[in-house]
Formats: sequence, structure tokens, C-alpha cells
Amino acid sequence: MGRILITTDYLTSGDEVYRLLRRYGHEPVYSPYTGARQPGARKTLFHGIDGAIMASEPVTADMLTAADSMKVIARSGVGYDSIDVQAAAARGIRVCNAPGTNHHSVAEHVLGLIIMTARRLHEVTAAVREGHWPREAGHELRGATLGIIGYGPSGRATANLGVALGMTVLVSTAHPAPDTSAVRFADLDTVISEADYLSLHTRGGNSTGKLIDASRLEAMKPTAVLINTARGSLVDEDALAHALSDGTIAGAALDVLETEPLPGDSPLRDLDNILITSHLAGQTTEARTRAGLAAAHAVIDVLANGQPAHPVDR
Repeated sequence: MGRILITTDYLTSGDEVYRLLRRYGHEPVYSPYTGARQPGARKTLFHGIDGAIMASEPVTADMLTAADSMKVIARSGVGYDSIDVQAAAARGIRVCNAPGTNHHSVAEHVLGLIIMTARRLHEVTAAVREGHWPREAGHELRGATLGIIGYGPSGRATANLGVALGMTVLVSTAHPAPDTSAVRFADLDTVISEADYLSLHTRGGNSTGKLIDASRLEAMKPTAVLINTARGSLVDEDALAHALSDGTIAGAALDVLETEPLPGDSPLRDLDNILITSHLAGQTTEARTRAGLAAAHAVIDVLANGQPAHPVDR
């Protein structure tokens, strides 16, 4: 029997994940991640733990020094940027994620952000609450161009919604699907320059810099809206704040940020033409259930000396 640390805050004793782990003889141990832990708590978090199910909590090399019996870390989500995978691998700890569990939720969130910006719903509802009755025109989505960068599960689901609404869908990806006639594949610069709504669905930035920097913001239409539900590291937030302030682009909608929660001194905080949600694009009840169970199965498989379905360490 293994002791399984669960830090994902929406997983609780008695739920489906708990029952699944108990069915396989494991003991769930709960320590929800609700903010930065004290240094001492971080160093001892993995002591005596055989496996862990975690959300976006950072896992650093120094935290793993106390992982004396740990065999696996399973993300209850898709991204794993927060985990030092190399440090885990050096200690023989498998790292897994749960792809394909929240892509419909993410795509629907993207659609909601697009509709809110197109019809200026956040401004309208705020004005009505203050006693006003604004009647300014918005924009239809039919006929507009939806640009998508990245064509994994969430990118494809978002493309399908765009096609259903009558949008022209342009996709930039290293893995195009030429048999898909509903969308058009193009190079990155073309997608950025032609999109009315540019939605990011790719992995985080790298040593070459931010994917969306000042020059790429300049290349967008002045009427365009940037949407990011992928990784905060993809966007140069200072450049974005400047672009929104001077009208380089019309608006932005972000569900992920470089630093979360949004810092009080962020230049994005006081802009009227930006929507910011709290990293919840994939956080529907249905997606949480799928992700939690996928992570639990990964832990069970590794502790039974099996191969997890979605390893990210090899």
C-alpha cells in the first residue's frame, strides 16, 4: 500500500479519486495547495510519500531531496511547467500529466472570452450595474477570422467551435492535418497578421523569448483581440500592456499569467480593454473529474510497476 499525497485543492476525501485509490489499497494524504507554502513545509512535503497528485504547485529540486520513497508525480491537468522534470528523473521519479481531459472546457472558455470581447459584455454588465444603459454595437463572429497557434486537443476543439460559428479558422502548427478542409493551415506570421481573434494553444516560451512579444503585437490587426488560455510564459505582459494602452491591438483576454494571482502592480490591472480570468479555463466539474481520475490511474500504474498512459519524462 502506498501513501499518495494529494495537493489538488478540488480533490477531497470520499470523492471518486479517493475511492479509486482506496480500491487499489493506497492511502490518500491531503495537503491542498492554496498558496505559497512556508519553506519548511515545502522541504518536508514529500517525506514518506510514494506518489503525488498535484495541480499547478511548483515542484523544485530542493523539494525532492526529501522524497525518499516517491515513485511518481501525476499532474491533474495538462501543463507540467511547474515541475522540475529533470530533477525528478534524476531521482527515478516518473512525471505524468492528464491530456485530453479538459480540452472541451478550455475551448468553451475561449469561446466565452471571444463572445464577451466581441459584444463588450464585461463593459456592458458593469455599466448596467452602475445604473447606465449602454447601447453600443458589438461585432458578429460569423465571417471573422479565428487564428489558432497550436493544434493539440484544445486547439482542435476551439477550431471546431469557430467553424461551427461560421468563422474562418487559420491554424499555425508544427503538425498540420492536411485532410481537414474546415480549417486552413498557415505559417505563424500569416496567422498572427490575419487573425481578428488570436487564440494561443501551444506550450510555454523558451530561451528564445516570448512567443507574443512587442514585434508580434505590432504585426496584429489594430482591431484584433489576443486570447491566452495556454501558458502565461507565452506573452510579454509589459509589451501587451503597452499595445493595449496605445491601440496597437483592440483587446486581450487572459486566463493565464506570468505570475498568478495577478500582482497588484501589474500594468495590466487598470486597463479597460482586457479581460482576466483566474486560470479556470479547464476547471469545469466534468473536466476536474476526468483529470483527477487520470492522475490517480497514473499513480496506480506506476506503483504497480506498470507504464503510465501519459508520461512526460521520457
